[in-house]
Formats: sequence, C-alpha cells, structure tokens
Amino acid sequence: MRTVIWLVLLFTVAVVAATGLGRNDALVSVYWSGWRFDVSLNVFLLVLVAACVALVVVFNSVSALISLPARAHQWRVLRRERAAQAALREALAESYGGRYSRAHKAALKAMAIQDDTPELAREEEFRVLTHLLAAGSLHRLQDRSRRDEQLRRALKLIKRTGASRSADEGARLLAAEWALDDRVPSGPVMPPALGIRLCTARRQTCARPDWEPTDADVSFRAPADVVALFRNAILAYAAPAGPLWRGLEHLLEHVVAEWDSQPRHRDPVFARDGWRCTVPACSSRRNLHDHHVLFRSRGGGNSRANRITVCAAHHLHGIHTSVIRAWGEAPDGITWELGARAGRPPLLRFGTGEVYEEPDVA
Repeated sequence: MRTVIWLVLLFTVAVVAATGLGRNDALVSVYWSGWRFDVSLNVFLLVLVAACVALVVVFNSVSALISLPARAHQWRVLRRERAAQAALREALAESYGGRYSRAHKAALKAMAIQDDTPELAREEEFRVLTHLLAAGSLHRLQDRSRRDEQLRRALKLIKRTGASRSADEGARLLAAEWALDDRVPSGPVMPPALGIRLCTARRQTCARPDWEPTDADVSFRAPADVVALFRNAILAYAAPAGPLWRGLEHLLEHVVAEWDSQPRHRDPVFARDGWRCTVPACSSRRNLHDHHVLFRSRGGGNSRANRITVCAAHHLHGIHTSVIRAWGEAPDGITWELGARAGRPPLLRFGTGEVYEEPDVA
C-alpha cells in the first residue's frame, strides 16, 4: 500500500512539472564582475534544490559527527543496563530452579554492573530487588549472617531513598518469614493417651500489677503476610511506649466488643454448643452448620438432641463424605470417629465428653 501511494505521488509531481515547466522559456541572468551569465529558469531551480539538499545533508552529518561520543556513551550505558537486567533475570530463574548458589552469584553480578555504571545508580528499586534476591538465595543456603547483611542493606536503601511501598512491604514480609523459619522446629506430636480429655480444665487467673513482667509467651505459626498483619494490628492498639501484650489485650477486647455487638443467631443449637464446631480438636467459629446426627433422609428428627454444630469444612468434606462419623444424643452423648475407612477401623475415636478411645481393630 505504501509503494502504491509513493508511485501516485511521483506520478503527480511528474505531471505538474511537465505541465508547468515544459514550456517555460524564462531565463535567469547573473552578473558578476562585468560578466553576465544567462541560465534557464528550470536549470536554476534544479540547482537551487540540489544545493539545499546538499546543505541539509552536510549539516546532519556534522551534527551526527559531533554527537557521536555522546551517542556511543549512551549505547554503552544501555548495553550495561541490559546486562544488569539479564543478570537479575538469571538470578530469578536460578532461584526458582533451586540453584541458589548460582542465583546468589548472578545477583552479585547485577549489583557489580550497577556499581560500575554511575548512570544506573539512580535505579534504587533495581538495587533493592538484587539485595532481596541475594538474601533469599543465602537463606536457602543457610548462610544467615550474610543473608541478614543483604536484608539490612535493602531496608536501609528503602528508608534512605523512599522506595515504593511494595518493595518495603516485600522486604518486611520476607524478614518475618525468615524469622519464622529460623526458629527451632518442635518435635512430632504424639496421639493422646487413652482416656484423656481433649477439653482442658478451666483455670482461674489473677490480676497482676503493670510493673510485674509476664510469665507466658504466646506463639503461633502462620504465613508471613498474616504475621505482619497481626503485628500491625497489635501495634495499632498498643501505646507508643507501652508493652506489646497490652496492645494484644486491647485488640482482643475490641474483638469481643464487636462480637457482642452483632445480632444473635436465631438457632439455639449454636448457642448451646458455644458457637464453635463440635468436632473433636476443631475450634472453628466461622461458617457453622446445623447438622442432624441421624440424617433426615434416614428418619432423623428435628429435635435438639439430634442436632449439633459443625463447621462447613467438616460438614461437607468430612461427614457427608463418610470420612467422619457421629452418632448418639447431643450435646454430650456423641461418639465421633475420625478418619473412617471402609472395612478398616477409624484412625481416631472419641467417646462421650471427647474422651479418646482405642479404635476397634478389625
């Protein structure tokens, strides 16, 4: 299409030139030091156009020649920037591939290229990402000292340059995740002894003065973003110079107040079961279902003795898939079998009052 347009324009110019200049008999007279030169107007116009084109070409050539060093410098900077980006991508690919030593070397290579190029020093987020990639590789290699050094550099750079919020949150979430990984894992949890109750006895607590230090430590494992969110919530309810446990206390008081302010559910079975799932060892308080112990399709009634509270997960994926079985009279006379299997004894059996019982061996 472009070729056709150029041909049409060339044809139009040829027609206009032939029509306007074909019968042009005008002359251009040039006087110089007593001499007179007579030139055809057509030839003069062609020479003038050629001279203008030549001047434009000369000016562009001189400008390109003068700007050649600057363009060569920009090309070298662009080449080094592409090399740094390639090293960063290599570090990311090696990290995903499980080759953490190579990933660490590639991240260091990207940082070295940036250090050798002053024009790339303004790429602060690139620097933060390389530090985090290097720290992540060192974490997998169990080199905690150098990992913490790379993480400190990244956080210091974020604080000094005011990098994006995503980089700041990413660095802090990684720090929280690594802190959890550094903890000594607990040993395997053995099954409960025969006849033991899963529900712990109520203990009476006493008030303590503010100056007395606490003698308990509440710990749990969770994803890094959940840990960061929970810590931010505690800090939001803690005084600027107050202890963190006081912030946790205020947070729990707020949760209880919000819970009490909500309208009560009209189902009395939920209130009787304490608004939690009654499956042994489950403490879920969300997505509760009113379950009939003896199914309505099998002749079960709608009395409260035939109804218990279970969470949606245990109801839909446990009871109605025959992985969990329950029978008896609610609320205290229910017998539970967890891990029910066809033709084989269940994994766990709990009698009245959530007492662990030995499953019958087939």
